[in-house]
Amino acid sequence: MLSSRQATTGYDYVIVGAGSAGCVLAARLSEDPTVRVAIVESGGKDRKTEIRVPAAFPKLFKTPYDWDFSTAKQTELGGRELYWPRGHVLGGCSSVNAMMWVRGHRDDYDAWGEAAGPEWSHDGIVPYFRRAEGWTGAAPDGSGRPSVYGTEGPLSIAPPRDPNPTTAAFLEACRSTGLTELPELNVPDPSGFSLTPVNQRAGRRWSTADGYLKPAARRPNLDVITDVRVRRLAFEGTRVTGVVTASGNVLRARREVILSAGAIGSPQLLMLSGIGDPEHLRETGVELRAVSPDVGRHLQDHLSTAVTMRCPLPVTLTGADTLRNVGRFLLSGRGPLTSNVGEAVAFVRSTPELDAPDIELIYAPGPFVQHGLTPPTEHGVTIGVILLQPASEGRITLTDDQATSAPRIDPGYLTDASDLRRLTAGVRRAEALFADSAFAPYTAGPMAPYPGIVDDEALARTIRDSCETLYHPVGTCRMGTDDGSVTDPRLRVRGVEGLRVVDASVMPRITRGHTQAPTVAIAEKAAELIREDARV
Repeated sequence: MLSSRQATTGYDYVIVGAGSAGCVLAARLSEDPTVRVAIVESGGKDRKTEIRVPAAFPKLFKTPYDWDFSTAKQTELGGRELYWPRGHVLGGCSSVNAMMWVRGHRDDYDAWGEAAGPEWSHDGIVPYFRRAEGWTGAAPDGSGRPSVYGTEGPLSIAPPRDPNPTTAAFLEACRSTGLTELPELNVPDPSGFSLTPVNQRAGRRWSTADGYLKPAARRPNLDVITDVRVRRLAFEGTRVTGVVTASGNVLRARREVILSAGAIGSPQLLMLSGIGDPEHLRETGVELRAVSPDVGRHLQDHLSTAVTMRCPLPVTLTGADTLRNVGRFLLSGRGPLTSNVGEAVAFVRSTPELDAPDIELIYAPGPFVQHGLTPPTEHGVTIGVILLQPASEGRITLTDDQATSAPRIDPGYLTDASDLRRLTAGVRRAEALFADSAFAPYTAGPMAPYPGIVDDEALARTIRDSCETLYHPVGTCRMGTDDGSVTDPRLRVRGVEGLRVVDASVMPRITRGHTQAPTVAIAEKAAELIREDARV
């Protein structure tokens, strides 16, 4: 809530959005006791029990803790409108996601370096991953912590606490079909398979709100403001001087406003404030302040399709919330409720000649379909097939000039024909894993909507009819050295002063992994850039 004192008091920095990036920024910037920081979150506090319970994250979807977005009708998906959950709570998506800490491939960040300068390359960004990481587990072989991780960071990273017995079958199937067993998933080239490192501590979710924001909130120079929506930016000439809330209050920023509202919210706020494509702003009745045609463009997301099989044994996550398992979780942080659902992964190539993986296979020891919104009635196991490097792009646009209106989200799924071919190849790799003898005790035929092994034409229809987001939108405020980029390599918004964007929207290209880890690394680096510029 916004107090009268907060409504009239100025700050040095005002951060919009207390999600994966915003929590990092609030903690790091408020380490300097001479500055005053406000972080404004439209959602509420993260007190709901299901946030703490890893396996319960689907129960947060379509609740007040979720923005509950939907896409525009997707032409290549039979006109379907896809559900897009996004965190609407302290911690943002780190409070509602599957907790997978997956950095991606070296080539991803070297491509960032080509777009935005060498400091964003793999070798430049790795120190910021390590600064964030607080590894709490042994290496997979029990030899101590993997050297790839940092150990002193605020964000707890651990191996799965109690992997499902069927997860061992997935790992064995990967091994026997010739995939490389990785000593640790987050090596520079993660081609191969591994258990999934997770954001957990003692079997419970550990979000950026837990690791960064809550310890920092004790500082007298940090105000954490919840349940307050930002309507637009405040200006004096070309300089951003604060934010205007939905109730008309103004939070002043003497130094900078930082948008960390995500790949949907940040471009929406820029456009509502007059920064964007002039033609689009004119159509929606927004006064132009700065020409930036790429705001909202270059939207990319990881598209996923599920290969799900019935399981004849009652060993999966179906029905995991028994009284006994609840007791194990509460007393010792053990049992199936500690599962993040995506317990293991394999990174593979859709064709052998590729330099790096373009498909991820995520193993879930349960029938995870339709985002887990419908509780399964039978046991099953799933391999999610994810297109890591989509050629298709989409766009975020305004529907009108009101902050309370959801923007139009058009990911442009499968508009490039190569994406469907690669997803189809990924499904064939998943089918080969399920056909391995390691899975023989745990599979008993296909489970809808997966039809079983069919020809490519029928499989393509199934993919179009049932694929879903993996919750990783990026790129809508891309950074770069070129004049057309929305943000420069220091994440400052071009065309105005006193404004940065720090979240997944600045990624020049989507990573071959998950977006939580790189978003946190971006925020760690951004905090350093902001402090450097303040000294200058």
